[in-house]
Amino acid sequence: MKFKGIQLLLSTAAAILFCSYILYETSAEKGVSLNSTDQVKDKVLMEVLMQSLKSNHMAPRNIDDAFSKDVFTLYLERLDYNKRFLLSEDIDALKKFETAIDDQIIGGDYTFFNLSHELFMRRTKEARDYYTTILEEPFDFSKKESLELDEEKRPYFKTREDLESFWFKNLKYEALTRIHEMERKQEKASEENDTLTIMSFDDMEAKARKNMLKSNDRFFDRLEKWDREDLKEIYLNAIMNVFGPHTGYFPPKDKENFDISMSGQLEGIGAQLQEKDGYIKVVNIVPGSPSYLQGELEEGDLILKVAQEGESPVDITDTRIDDAVKLIRGPKGTKVLLTVKKLNGLIKEIPIVRDVVVLAETYAKSAVIEENGVKVGYIRLPKFYADFNKLGGRSAAADVKTELLKLKAEGVDGVVLDLRGNGGGSLRDAIEMTGHFIESGPVVQVKGRFSRADIMRDNDKEVVYDGPLVVMMNHFSASASEILAAAIQDYDRGIIMGSNSSFGKGTVQRFYELDRSLNASYTQYRPLGAVKITTQKFYRINGGATQLRGVTSDIEFPTQYRYIDMGEKEQEFVMEWDEIQPAPYNVWKPSYSEKDVVKRSADRIQASQAFMKIEENALRLKAQRDETQVSLNYEEFSQKQKELDAQEDVFDQLMDELELGLNVTNVAADLEAIGGDSVKAEINERWIKKLNNDLMLDEAVQVIGDMGS
Repeated sequence: MKFKGIQLLLSTAAAILFCSYILYETSAEKGVSLNSTDQVKDKVLMEVLMQSLKSNHMAPRNIDDAFSKDVFTLYLERLDYNKRFLLSEDIDALKKFETAIDDQIIGGDYTFFNLSHELFMRRTKEARDYYTTILEEPFDFSKKESLELDEEKRPYFKTREDLESFWFKNLKYEALTRIHEMERKQEKASEENDTLTIMSFDDMEAKARKNMLKSNDRFFDRLEKWDREDLKEIYLNAIMNVFGPHTGYFPPKDKENFDISMSGQLEGIGAQLQEKDGYIKVVNIVPGSPSYLQGELEEGDLILKVAQEGESPVDITDTRIDDAVKLIRGPKGTKVLLTVKKLNGLIKEIPIVRDVVVLAETYAKSAVIEENGVKVGYIRLPKFYADFNKLGGRSAAADVKTELLKLKAEGVDGVVLDLRGNGGGSLRDAIEMTGHFIESGPVVQVKGRFSRADIMRDNDKEVVYDGPLVVMMNHFSASASEILAAAIQDYDRGIIMGSNSSFGKGTVQRFYELDRSLNASYTQYRPLGAVKITTQKFYRINGGATQLRGVTSDIEFPTQYRYIDMGEKEQEFVMEWDEIQPAPYNVWKPSYSEKDVVKRSADRIQASQAFMKIEENALRLKAQRDETQVSLNYEEFSQKQKELDAQEDVFDQLMDELELGLNVTNVAADLEAIGGDSVKAEINERWIKKLNNDLMLDEAVQVIGDMGS
């Protein structure tokens, strides 16, 4: 598509070329060597990006001094998140441009970026001296020292000596974690093998430093290969992300990687990762994947180190996500060991055997649960999938309809639709699936910047299932999940149960190929890559946005993340919640009193020892997250880790020992297919066992009983 104003860009070619010599002189003075072609390409790229945002973004920012300050802050956070490279004098030099970046963006001038590039590369070279010198000598862990882990509470250091002191403490902390992990492994191994040769503390300390030297060497080798284009991508995405966290620039290679990540199979561990604040964060676990089956890796975990079996771990802090993914991916059957930091601060190593991640386990599947004379149908939907490239391909809406018909044949008294962890997917399927539970009517509204709200409807008058309905959600239920749940809530068609709110992503993005904006005379500047832009927002039929607030549960469960910001609200520069005119719709008339059902459930939750333990665990987790000082004294550190381990073990044991009395069985129609395949049988056995011990599902089943009584 052609963007408005592109004629202006193409007609000013002479002016751009005229400016290139001046820009080249400025860059050369800063130590950045660019030829005139690259200078013009940079200018063209910035112009096309900004014009794309101006023309297509749902709520474009004014390019002014306030915008400039936001870009400045965000870019420095991304460039040196942990404040371990740049000095305060570097920040002072860059701060002169704090309110000038907007003018440079408009003029296609990269002076601020070029200076930051030169300063960063110089400081990273200096940092190599820090760790090589520090790791030559053993650490003294008897001293009473501490390290502040929250970078926002630390200033930029004034001198190289101050910065080297920080590097010393940071490396000492890493050595602590490595030695502690070696001790844990050794203790476990000695329990199984009494002839094991025990390493002394000094030997473990020496081994930790040796491995850290290798790990840091590899990290700095990768860092030295970064060129101007790598850092320019960080700069441009800082500009894009001030428009919102879901708007971003994809250089040609990154767009290719994004396309690969959207395909159906990948030999790896089955975890969706995100680069967040200098760390690689787990944002989703693919059902049926090696990570899912192994069971220890969770959404919210930060991956600190990656090791191949039999090799030393590689520190991936401050590593680009594509480099991290290269380390984590690998051939089927090989083992990768991930050192992760849990939300409660616990650091642990998780071994995962790589396999081909096939998306079969993301399909809808059902079971039957019987409790106290109530027969409940359960449907698990991990995502809203659809195969748009294949005629007659599988879709979430069609599969859920099939499962509903199976459950009706079983004579169930109610249905639980489980959307916990469902990150969304096909909007069409969310609308069609909502139609399985209501007569025809509006489901969601979609609105762009200039357009009136488009009311998207279910036009099929058929109601596949009209009995008691519970929809389960959590903090990770997003997008299409929120659309369906919001519609069910607005129609008063069922009860929403789960965390206090869902994820809160209520925006729509589109990809624009930047090369299409250029005419044939500019082919020498291709490829420019692509930009993903937020173009629309979703609104409920009651007029409120799903953005930011998500869907609030009618019945709230205590969860371990209750007091921690999760979802859209933890992002920076998010679009705000607002509301528009409601769509006309007719509320369902349930046969039960929702007020009474909600009160009964709240009373049970309040009286449940298990739910109260989850509440206590949530408060403990919040307190641990707020505690950002860590001791560098080995005795104190080890004792703290043991306390965290013990608390985790007590909580896990409590959950494992729950005797809920749930009787979960497969739908009769599925038994033959499951029994004839050993792999399916093993996955199914794990699934049924997990459901039998699902505290929240147990409460949902009791709610169905209340709705029918």
